[in-house]
Amino acid sequence: MENNNAQILDVIGSTEYVDIAGFKHIPAKIDTGADTSAIWASEINMAEDGTLAFALFGPRSPLYTGEILSTTDYVVKTIRSSHGDKQIRYRVKLPLVIGGKSFETTFTLANRSRNNFPVLIGRRTIEGLFLVDVSKSSVKRRYNQDTLRLNQKLQEDPYKFHQEYYKNQKGTK
Repeated sequence: MENNNAQILDVIGSTEYVDIAGFKHIPAKIDTGADTSAIWASEINMAEDGTLAFALFGPRSPLYTGEILSTTDYVVKTIRSSHGDKQIRYRVKLPLVIGGKSFETTFTLANRSRNNFPVLIGRRTIEGLFLVDVSKSSVKRRYNQDTLRLNQKLQEDPYKFHQEYYKNQKGTK
């Protein structure tokens, strides 16, 4: 039975380009398995008066400008990473534009230098605003060079690949 009172939600893909705090066209991963949203931040410092200062992204990112943002409107949050590690992170409010909608939301400040996406959008940010269609993706992923090299080795000689790479990993024996 169809609910006629249900709000019609905009559909976004599993990856989207977003605008955050004046930064435009930032690739973001939409992760309905993540509770909160996170953004790559560096140079995180605290002034004696309690002002939190940080730069978005890091010096190795093409998005990095070195501009320092500051706020006194922040809290801390304990986050359990996907690896099970607990971390204390600062959580700040930043303006976000996603799927044509503009609103303010909270992000934890994290070192995402090793992640494919500098921004992760969690379910609390999109709840009640968007539906996620995992078959849609606005951001085209580049293949990791290690992955390309490993797949080439696999195609050349699957048995040798298995003996040399896969069998010698921790937890695969």
